[in-house]
Amino acid sequence: MSTIEKTYHHGDLRAALLAAAVESLEAGETPSMRAVARRAGVSPAAPYRHFADRDALDSALAVRGFDDLRGALVAALGRIPAPASAQETLCALAVTYVDFALRRPALFHLMFGNECDDADSERVRASGQLHDLLGDVVTRLFPTAERATLSLALWGLAHGLAFLHLDGKLRPEPTDEVAARVCAAITMILALNQGEAS
Repeated sequence: MSTIEKTYHHGDLRAALLAAAVESLEAGETPSMRAVARRAGVSPAAPYRHFADRDALDSALAVRGFDDLRGALVAALGRIPAPASAQETLCALAVTYVDFALRRPALFHLMFGNECDDADSERVRASGQLHDLLGDVVTRLFPTAERATLSLALWGLAHGLAFLHLDGKLRPEPTDEVAARVCAAITMILALNQGEAS
């Protein structure tokens, strides 16, 4: 029995539909309401019990993506041996961010390809939690720095590297070379910052 069938038979149709939509998206398909229903093994009308339209489904997928990415970043932080330097910590986060983008490109594009609707509280919450995670790390590593500006700069670096790899401007494989490239960029920025501070 597939994950979708297990979820659905346990009574969580919404979760089953989302799982089907993620599978559809990551298989290179367009997750229309009808296609998602077919993949989940339910009637064409079933998705409308939980999602008003395709935009609502896309928004829920984006929330799922933000939650998954945040979980991956938290797990990466948990694997860093203490005490860790700022370089080790930021490298781990940036490499995890780019790796997520390369492993799940369709979901990553969906997450960041549309403007976040302020009326969509779930999507705003999910993206906000991702930003808060980075902000908390920045505050811990650089207590005297201006949190919002430095967080934006670091996010911009990782996000830009992710899209340079996704768009083929940088080789997206092998993964160890990608990780080394991402970490080298973080290391260079930190070195330049320390040089200016000294």
